[in-house]
Amino acid sequence: MTPIHKLTAQALSSAYRAKQLSPLEAARAALARIAAWETKINAMFVVDEAGALAKAAASEARWHAGTPLSALDGVPITIKDNIALKGFATPVGTAAGDMTPAAADAPPSARVREAGCVIIGKTTMPDFGMLASGVSSLHGITRNPWNLSRNAGGSSSGAAASLVAGYTPLALGTDIGGSVRLPAAYNGIFALKPSLGRVPIYPPYLGRVTGPMTRTVADAALLMTALTKPDARDYMALPYQEIDWPGALQGDAEADLKGKKLGLLLDIGIGLSLAPAVRAAVAAAANALERAGAAVELVAPFLNAEIAAGLDGFFQARLLAEFQLLPPKRQEKVLPFIVAWCRRAETLSAADAARNLGLIMLMREKAVAATERYDFLIAPTSPITAYAAEEATPGNDPAHPFEHISFTAPFNMSEQPAASICAGYDADGMPIGLQIVGHRFDDAGVLRMARAYEIMRPPQRPWPE
Repeated sequence: MTPIHKLTAQALSSAYRAKQLSPLEAARAALARIAAWETKINAMFVVDEAGALAKAAASEARWHAGTPLSALDGVPITIKDNIALKGFATPVGTAAGDMTPAAADAPPSARVREAGCVIIGKTTMPDFGMLASGVSSLHGITRNPWNLSRNAGGSSSGAAASLVAGYTPLALGTDIGGSVRLPAAYNGIFALKPSLGRVPIYPPYLGRVTGPMTRTVADAALLMTALTKPDARDYMALPYQEIDWPGALQGDAEADLKGKKLGLLLDIGIGLSLAPAVRAAVAAAANALERAGAAVELVAPFLNAEIAAGLDGFFQARLLAEFQLLPPKRQEKVLPFIVAWCRRAETLSAADAARNLGLIMLMREKAVAATERYDFLIAPTSPITAYAAEEATPGNDPAHPFEHISFTAPFNMSEQPAASICAGYDADGMPIGLQIVGHRFDDAGVLRMARAYEIMRPPQRPWPE
């Protein structure tokens, strides 16, 4: 019999319906995994044991009465630190953060609560979400369960690590430059960055989304059913569409590949060079998709150093504006790497800021143009596998913070849906992510494409115990 902590959200839901398992048993299994793993990986900011057990008991009563709130009722889930959860602080990963308990749920928290999910707690992230790593002045270091000396990635670091360790089958992360996809790649899980506005959030911002993080594509589709419901607080949200997300995966997903035109992006023009294992895994994925009937064509690099510097400078200035509002005592608590990075913007002028925003819009234009003639792009999620756990970025240089996010950030700026799915492992056994990028609004297509690849990919390694 499969241990409870290894069951998918779909399997748990089916077991509840058949009265073969109860939400209380699932909640207790989640808490047991946290007890076994947490001192090693440090993935949780808050564990709400009492609240989780109470929610699970209420869910159990609903299933027994035949009145579940949704298919997700009773399924354990975690929520990232920076997504407001009523009654708990939202310090955004920094020791300088506000520890006042949130007065209300953010839209994603509200949707999963309404669906009956059992919220186990909140997961860790780096300071202000401005690092693609698991290093935080508040939370400490979140480690990769595949190898505790390696980084969990970020900024949804705790969410990804917790899924690998079997805490829950579902997690909510956020992504403004790769923050669900990069930790998904480094941890060998699945994550979807939806089109901007597909999942209502608050506060919304340029490129910022909440996305499902799961161990299977089907579980992400199931979670999208709840997350995409409308919320008036998000003034950048898309008009609500009632999409059958699980239904989008039905039928012969592999047969859909016949005649699809895929762009293969192995060099985007900026950032770190591809590690040989990453190149080999992505090339093997492209070959598998081609054998299934897709036409695969190499895409030329479309970014350059000037555009990359514009993105860097824009986000430096954005965080500096926030940092300068903090009292001096709180400024002293921010991770030194982050301080050194954002203070580089002190020499920028208002005209520089306007030019950097213009370069972001150019990045957007080029990303959309690169996708235009294809049904989907396929690319590495990250040019490397997980680096040292203690490093804020590979090489730990505040002057080069974004070298490893070159394949993900452009698709935040272009608002396109993009997913990361495990495509293999390097010689050290560390996971490698394949990124699948779709046209704006084609979130269901990206999920279906990911499901087709999930079916045909090489066998996955057992989750670390």
